[in-house]
Amino acid sequence: MATMTDTDPTQVCEDILRNNKIYNVEHQILRSENAIIDRLLDRRIELVEAYTEIYEKLYQHQHGIKTFLGVLLSVAAFWNPERVSDARVARNRLKEVNGEIADLAEKLAVLLDERSEIHNSSGFASGTHYHIVDVIDAASRDNGFYQSYLQEELKPLSSRYDLKYWPSLAEIVRVLGQDAYFAGTDATNPLTKAATTGSRGSRADFFKALFASIEENRIAHHGFIARDFKLSDNSLASLTTCALGLGPDDPVDAAYVKRLRQRERDERRNR
Repeated sequence: MATMTDTDPTQVCEDILRNNKIYNVEHQILRSENAIIDRLLDRRIELVEAYTEIYEKLYQHQHGIKTFLGVLLSVAAFWNPERVSDARVARNRLKEVNGEIADLAEKLAVLLDERSEIHNSSGFASGTHYHIVDVIDAASRDNGFYQSYLQEELKPLSSRYDLKYWPSLAEIVRVLGQDAYFAGTDATNPLTKAATTGSRGSRADFFKALFASIEENRIAHHGFIARDFKLSDNSLASLTTCALGLGPDDPVDAAYVKRLRQRERDERRNR
C-alpha cells in the first residue's frame, strides 16, 4: 500500500497524466484528452493544492487517483460546455427529425395506397415493389450476411404465403411514422442525462456530468473511487478552471461550486 512519506502528490498526479498521454499517442487515440492533459501540465502551480487533496484522499485506494484523473479528462473532453451545447442542439434536432419522419411517412403511405388503387383498377401497372420481401431483398443486395444466411429462407415465404399474410408497404410506412410520432428523446448514458437536465446550458452542466461520472466510478459500482471521496469546493474549482482552459478573467471559483452543490442537494431532496 502506498504511503504519503516523502511523496510529492503533484508528481504522482502528473506522472499519471503523462503516462496517459504516452499511451494515447502510441495508440493514436483520445487527442481531445491529450489537449486536456497539456492544459493541466502547463498550469501545475494552480493545481498543487488540488493534487495534494486528491492524493490524501485516494492514495490508499488502488487505482483511485488514476481513475479520478481519467474521469476528469473524459468529462472535460466530452462533456465540456461546447460539447453539451452540441448535445442539446442534437436533442432538439432529433425531436424535429422524428416529427418530419411522422409527417412524411403519412404522406408516403397515402401515395402508396393511391398507387395500389391505380394498379388494381386502371389496367396499368408500373412494375414497382409491392411485397415487403421484395423490398427487403432489394435493400439487402449488397449485404453479404443476408445473401449467405437469410435470402434462401426468406424468399420462398413470399410465394408460400400470399399477400393477405403480409403487411402492405403503406402499412409498414405508417408504423414507421407512428413510431417516430410517439418517440421520446432519452439520453443513452447517465452523463449525458445529467449534463442536459437543465432548461438551458451553463457551466453547471459540466459539474453535473463530473459528479455523475464520479458516482459511476465509485467502489460501490465496481470502480476504484472511494465511497466517501469528495473534493473541496476550492479543488474542484481549480481543476475545472484548468481542465476547461478558462482564463484569469473568467475562472470558476469555490463560491460558485459551493452554490452549485447546495442547489444539487436541494433538488435531490425535492425529487
